[in-house]
Amino acid sequence: MITINIKAWESEEIGCTIKIDYDLCDGSGDCVDACPTSVYELVEGKSVASAIDECIECCACVDACPHDAIEHTSC
Repeated sequence: MITINIKAWESEEIGCTIKIDYDLCDGSGDCVDACPTSVYELVEGKSVASAIDECIECCACVDACPHDAIEHTSC
């Protein structure tokens, strides 16, 4: 049996969804550092898109993730 551990954040305000595969996320914080609007934070060693409504849809987070753990509907 395969367990998939994907967390999702949705913003009705800007119409986007960010999904993070927690099996791939290593908590390096590259997305936190790359995001110009501080959408992400690290919680218990994993990335969280806690401020998704601040997203400007630049896709820097997707590009910065070394393990392709982030899926963004705008990218």
